[in-house]
Amino acid sequence: MIHDDRAVVLASGGMDSATAAYEAQSRGYDDLYLLHTSYGQNTEQREFECARSLVDHVDAADFCHVETSHLQQIGGSSLTDEEMTVADADTESDEIPSSYVPFRNANLLSMAVSYAEANGCSAVFIGAHSEDFSGYPDCRPAFFEAFQRVVDVGTKPETEITLVTPFVEWSKTDIAERGLELGVPYADTWSCYRSDEPACGTCDACAFRLEAFQRLDERDPIPYEERPEYAD
Repeated sequence: MIHDDRAVVLASGGMDSATAAYEAQSRGYDDLYLLHTSYGQNTEQREFECARSLVDHVDAADFCHVETSHLQQIGGSSLTDEEMTVADADTESDEIPSSYVPFRNANLLSMAVSYAEANGCSAVFIGAHSEDFSGYPDCRPAFFEAFQRVVDVGTKPETEITLVTPFVEWSKTDIAERGLELGVPYADTWSCYRSDEPACGTCDACAFRLEAFQRLDERDPIPYEERPEYAD
């Protein structure tokens, strides 16, 4: 049986997915099933801790932690390959960054849909946004639209699961603003690609995050080694 008030949220431990969880609750999904994956990324322990914290913050109905080491074995990303260097931030670049994990979101969403169908959830939330899809092909609206068709065709006839991308056309600043409005505990989220603590402040993920808070004239509550000025 599908329950209209149940949703899976892909909980990376970052600010986008935490905001997506709070957004899901604001839309009437009272029972959240959080799915977190460890795939050999540089900061996997800190991300896991943040995802676990989110469980308590939203009083989640369930938490599923899956280790997907095959993504590390496949490689091809500076997040999982020790021989590749995480590049410094270039927020204006249109190139696909080295941090792109090949087809990661298809892997994660497949697990999330399995989790949703097994637990009667009517939606799967993912916090991807516009600044993601400018660099990552599996964050584009067209990808999510195509994946929705896969979900419709690949689940039981009576199963109806909606893939929800609430921020897909939003900037990181828009997300931070909405999260602050919803009371998201950003001190318990992590975005840095390089370090468990402090955050480096100079990778792409740190740059977009710091820029968002700077544009809102708010101080990002997590510790940084450097806090460069990114906002115009």
